[in-house]
Amino acid sequence: MTDEQDSPVGAEATASPADVEEPTLESLRAELETARAAQARAVADYQNLLRRSRDERAEWSAAAVTGAVVAFLPVLDDLERAIEATPGEMSEQPWAEGVRLVMQKFRGVLEQSGVTEIHALGKPFDPARHEAAGSAPGPEGAVIHLVRRGYALGDRVVRPAMVIVGAGTPAGAEATGAHDAQTQ
Repeated sequence: MTDEQDSPVGAEATASPADVEEPTLESLRAELETARAAQARAVADYQNLLRRSRDERAEWSAAAVTGAVVAFLPVLDDLERAIEATPGEMSEQPWAEGVRLVMQKFRGVLEQSGVTEIHALGKPFDPARHEAAGSAPGPEGAVIHLVRRGYALGDRVVRPAMVIVGAGTPAGAEATGAHDAQTQ
């Protein structure tokens, strides 16, 4: 045997045109359909990549805003406590009004950023939006006192509202209420 006979290149070179199978119309159509399906999958994969990328960017942006809001909320809490702690006649002083205006501006900036207060007082306790700090006599399962305001960014809770939840009226109050109703 010679090197030409052992080599596959040599075998192809010696094959006659009649020995080479000519593609049929059906095989070409099958190849075309396979190529089209592969292209459709590639386009779908690319569109999914773009969508995931856009969603991840939005998630990162929301996380950045959330982080900034969480860092600034204690400052807002302090401004609110300063206003609440100001005695009656001092609350009309110019500096107290200045603190009040700063607090209002701070809340306005938060609202422009999409941050809203979680209104909890009088509403049923929701563990996804409220953090129970304790319970006290009052309507069972309802928020009866707000300890610290909560905030949300869109549907995402940035900081849950810290609340006191009603534990139902005490047994003594029910008996007294029933007795008062009977005597009337």
